[in-house]
Amino acid sequence: MSRRSGILEFAVLGLLRESPMHGYELRKRLNTSLGVFRAFSYGSLYPCLKSLVAQGWLTEEPGSAPEDVRAASRAGRRAKIVYRLTAEGKEHFEELLSHTGPESWEDEHFAARFAFFGQTSRDVRMRVLEGRRSRLEERLERMRASLARSRERLDDYTLELQRHSMESVEREVRWLNELIESERTGRSRRDGSAPQHTSGDTGGRPRERGGSRTDPSDDTAK
Repeated sequence: MSRRSGILEFAVLGLLRESPMHGYELRKRLNTSLGVFRAFSYGSLYPCLKSLVAQGWLTEEPGSAPEDVRAASRAGRRAKIVYRLTAEGKEHFEELLSHTGPESWEDEHFAARFAFFGQTSRDVRMRVLEGRRSRLEERLERMRASLARSRERLDDYTLELQRHSMESVEREVRWLNELIESERTGRSRRDGSAPQHTSGDTGGRPRERGGSRTDPSDDTAK
């Protein structure tokens, strides 16, 4: 399984843990609630759903009222299929939530993991946040070293672009520091005391989902 398809599987299971959905609704939630999936299409989603059904982690059910199913049949159309998480699928998703290895710190995977932090234990959240911070600090060191070596050869616009990229990573590191401190002190993200990431379009930007969780979009800190 590719890394990108693995992220999609994780997000689909997480959304279906909240409630059963049909494919169109799932795609809409992936696009609007989890910005990292804006580039995904039906061509990516439906093979993923079929694979999850085959593995026993989802079930397919007719989603319309009985009379609507009959009307769709008479019209030669298929009734919408609703996907529901099975007990085995819930167990598998909870296992995925517990993973804290390096893949959970990468840009796209971290964005998906952060979106489901409301379903994640505190110790796992801490390990993922600290791993992400470590990864970005390493990236920042490389960027600074590269800039120092090439500064004299760069024109003003390329130099400004590199500075902008560095500032984006620095903002996310500061945001992660605040989040980690918030987790350590036990401050709630519902009481207004949580840090707000103000970067216009860097990775890790939280947005409210359902009034209780936040969703990062990690577009520029790469």
